[in-house]
Amino acid sequence: MSEAPKIILPAEHRRQQLPAPIGEAATILSVIERAARDPAVDIDKMERLMAMAERSHARAAEMAFNAALAELQPLLPVITERGGIKDRNGNVQSTYALWEDINDVIKPILAASGFALSFKCRRTDNEIIVTGILSHRDGHSEETELSLPSDTSGSKNAVQAVGSSTSYGKRYTASSLLNLTTVGADDDGRAGGTGELISIEQLDELLRRASEVGADLEKFCRHMKVASLPQLPARRYDEAMKALDAKVRAK
Repeated sequence: MSEAPKIILPAEHRRQQLPAPIGEAATILSVIERAARDPAVDIDKMERLMAMAERSHARAAEMAFNAALAELQPLLPVITERGGIKDRNGNVQSTYALWEDINDVIKPILAASGFALSFKCRRTDNEIIVTGILSHRDGHSEETELSLPSDTSGSKNAVQAVGSSTSYGKRYTASSLLNLTTVGADDDGRAGGTGELISIEQLDELLRRASEVGADLEKFCRHMKVASLPQLPARRYDEAMKALDAKVRAK
């Protein structure tokens, strides 16, 4: 098996923060504060104002979630599939990304972008149900659920079967929420003979330059024909920097 994939989020991007939701929600809160000081305002009106404030905050939180998720997508790398499902003869017939590999890679990137990934697991008589929850610091969250039988393949005991199914559920709900891409270990994210990928330092420089010129990372990745910026071949680093410089000249 190949070494587990690792990625360290560049310091420049870690410092970038999305602004807190402002506007409509702040205006409504100001109205509520004034109403609370007015003895003529009755409880029913206050409750309607509070309900309006909650709806407004929920809309602002959802907008912040969607904006942050759009910025997060190009930073998520392709993950190597180091797990293997073997046939009766011990030959690997299919591969998959291990949950520990996925978690190690995405956790620092999610944290720097204001996201947290959590799970709820419960059992019925015949199934294990795993719910993945992607939460953003401004309050909005999205979730998806997967129902699974206990994985009793091989020589697993009852406890191991539950653990295997739970790990499977985490892997696939996380992949669904984040639209993750995985590749076989023999490919290692370098399909088509692209060679070595850019270094962490080069990724840091590209992110810094993209921020300076106001580039849309998702569009830039499409222009460079890569799934995410960390998957840019090292030999195309200069090409990418020139493309960002051209954006400045075009302005």
